[in-house]
Amino acid sequence: MSHRMMSLRRAASAAALLATLASTAVASPAHADGSATHSCRTSPAAPLDAEQARLADPRTAALVEGGGLGAFTARFPAALCSARGPAEAGRLLDAWGTALWEAAVHRAQGRRPGGGLASGDDRPLYWARVAMTAHLARWEPEFAVDRAALRTRFEDASRGLADNAFRSAPGVRRVFISGFDPFGLDGEIRRANPSGSAALRLNGRRITLADGSTAEVRAVVLPVRYADFDAGIVERAFTPRLAVGPGSADAITTVSQGYPGEFTLEDWAGRNRSADPYPDNTRALSGGTREHPVTAPGLGPGPEFIRTTLPAGAVTAAVQSPYPVRLNPSVTEIPAGATAPVDRTDGPTPGSRAVAGGGGGYLSNEVAYRSNRLRGVLRPHLPGGHLHTPVLTGLPADPQALTGPEFEDNETAIADEVRAVLAHAAARR
Repeated sequence: MSHRMMSLRRAASAAALLATLASTAVASPAHADGSATHSCRTSPAAPLDAEQARLADPRTAALVEGGGLGAFTARFPAALCSARGPAEAGRLLDAWGTALWEAAVHRAQGRRPGGGLASGDDRPLYWARVAMTAHLARWEPEFAVDRAALRTRFEDASRGLADNAFRSAPGVRRVFISGFDPFGLDGEIRRANPSGSAALRLNGRRITLADGSTAEVRAVVLPVRYADFDAGIVERAFTPRLAVGPGSADAITTVSQGYPGEFTLEDWAGRNRSADPYPDNTRALSGGTREHPVTAPGLGPGPEFIRTTLPAGAVTAAVQSPYPVRLNPSVTEIPAGATAPVDRTDGPTPGSRAVAGGGGGYLSNEVAYRSNRLRGVLRPHLPGGHLHTPVLTGLPADPQALTGPEFEDNETAIADEVRAVLAHAAARR
């Protein structure tokens, strides 16, 4: 079966599932295909990871319901029980993941009503996905399954990786971007990530570029988990869009949340991790510190630092409102022949070891390095780099209040400015 035919079948399955979820009561025990329920075991004592354990906070379920995605989490256990074998289980996870992604995209773009949260809020998708992976962890089918592989299929599909091919006509520019899940949730479980919101709002949309041409944007939302990066999720997302061919991108930009009150285009991405003791969303550490940076397991060969090829001057000259946009040339390195890290504001020196790029030594720096390492191998002249958004602020002081006007306005303003940055970064030159 061709890749195109597989994509069409996956899209048809997702569309049918979306229609089913939209037209049936969430409390119904029927399967997605309408068949009767047969016995299915679950294990409430199944171990959950730290990310899934946060579901014990009732605000996570409220965020899912507030985004109109409660039908997914309510009906998913029965859908799992409908699978009659490993192959069917794999197809089911593909379909449900794709349907969840499409529902979140449609909602972010005002095409799917439901819930009391603002349409562009990225948190309902995040918490629905986490809840569904917890259901998968508790599922005890009557046949052997590779649970980790099934979760990967579901995660990829629900993040936009399974069906992110460009669909534009010839002459339309193609822009591929990535955002991130919320993070820092142990400190504030209500946190959102404006990069994820921007990805949902822009995925599949056409935008007008600064040169007057049109571009189609495709997007994915990546996890804040070292293990997924080690397993190659960035490469799975970006390689198809960087390979030479009719579906390749004309520009790529990774996006993440960065500094208070400003956007930064990162001039340099560093090869290594150095963010410990700051954990990822599963409370895992990278093993790398400022004094002892480490390279991610399995990362392919590449230089210590990679420089952006985005037209930073054109972007910073044109986009400065409502948030300023600046080029950040800072890096941290261990100079050649030295053992201690040095902060620099003018880029790396020859022969140095990377400690951190302008975006630090965490996963926002790593997604920039990984995607642009691939770009350097496959499409070295393509514009590519990393954009940090301002920190999203404005959550109400009441910890039970999930949203507020200031929070919603700020998230929308950041997403709109991401679009403005792309309009200049992807224009022909």
